[in-house]
Amino acid sequence: MFKRKLYQDLLLWKNKYAGKRAVLIEGARRVGKSTLAYNFAINEYKSHIIIDFANTSKNILELFEDIHDLDIFFIRLQAETGVTLYQRDSVIIFDEVQLFPKARQAIKYLVKDGRYDYIETGSLISIKKNVKDIVIPSEEIKLQMNPMDYEEFCDAVGFDYNIIKKIYELNKPIGDLTNRKLIRDFRIYIAVGGMPQAVEAFIQKKNFQEIDNIKRGIIELYKDDLRKIDPSGRLARIYESIPSQLAAKRNKFSLKSATKTSKTSKDDERIFDLLDSKIVNICYNTTNASISLSQAIDSKKMKLYLSDTGLFVTMLFNSDNNDHEDIYKKLLSNKLELNLGYLYENVVSQLIVANGRKLYYHTWPKDGSSHNYEIDFLIIKNKKVIPIEVKSGKIKSHDSIDTFSKKYSNIVGNKYLISAKDVGKENDLLLKPFYLIERIICG
Repeated sequence: MFKRKLYQDLLLWKNKYAGKRAVLIEGARRVGKSTLAYNFAINEYKSHIIIDFANTSKNILELFEDIHDLDIFFIRLQAETGVTLYQRDSVIIFDEVQLFPKARQAIKYLVKDGRYDYIETGSLISIKKNVKDIVIPSEEIKLQMNPMDYEEFCDAVGFDYNIIKKIYELNKPIGDLTNRKLIRDFRIYIAVGGMPQAVEAFIQKKNFQEIDNIKRGIIELYKDDLRKIDPSGRLARIYESIPSQLAAKRNKFSLKSATKTSKTSKDDERIFDLLDSKIVNICYNTTNASISLSQAIDSKKMKLYLSDTGLFVTMLFNSDNNDHEDIYKKLLSNKLELNLGYLYENVVSQLIVANGRKLYYHTWPKDGSSHNYEIDFLIIKNKKVIPIEVKSGKIKSHDSIDTFSKKYSNIVGNKYLISAKDVGKENDLLLKPFYLIERIICG
């Protein structure tokens, strides 16, 4: 099993809340929810039962038709599974619980009974049609599981992340050779992504065509899910359009460009459905950085990023040609004949979200020009606004972040320009390489 940071959150739940509240692990399909729940059960309990609602028997499903007598319920459950349950030392896992709403509704009564602990895992868990006829249990703690962040990726593939922590603490240039090596490692993360299946294939020394095929399979799985939610196919087209819209350097997501038709009355609901699927991350445009970022959102202006940059790469270079290896080699050596700023934006967005933060950006008009200034990302840290600008190439021009810092001088903390360049400083602008982004967010 890959080491996942969410394991510690599960331990906190078990030690503090188990027996009083269930825990629901939310996240996109294939991010490792079931594996995490299974390994946690193995390590932390005397016995466990896993009910996979995507593949379980009719007899198990029928148990939830009548739960008024829980003594009988538990006896039948143990008989059907062949597993002995131990009071306060067993856990029951409801895997893909969104597929069987009655089980999720039963959580209220099972938790109140208090004999055993309960872990739920779910994808597309809050889609209305899956929960419209049930009482949503309040006895749940929700944990969000994302694709592997860079620290988790390094731990999985054998890169030494402690070096990155030391570089951040040292806050001095490390030299071109070392920096180039660490940037190349980070580009491997961009290319492979954080989906456990793809990471496992990389560890097994699969070639990039095989890794790409795994990622294509996940993308098709996601699109199939979206078509089930929205048979018109419009939702799937919105999802597919995200890489090309970012590549076009738009300052907001365009539904018309995604669907090739005018906006419909259901499109706002489709966007919410897409967000509920956890396969995309939304970046809100905040109109005024001097107040709470969430209180100044322009609801008509947003960007969408893919939750996993490895999938982004596969969608971006979607081709039936057998040129996968060549594309990946060029990406890793930074020799693609493209400005890949949007690709680096996506990975920065992924790592911001993976570390528990929402995404915000800020635009405002340039005086006497039809163009806008734009700050790629804003976060709050130590009660200060931290602007982050992402550059894939030259870093000499940074008018937006300079102007922003003057505009909001009383509330701006550290300001960062993230690129492939070594650690440095230009006046009060901090220059940091991509591999330090998680330390910037968390450090």
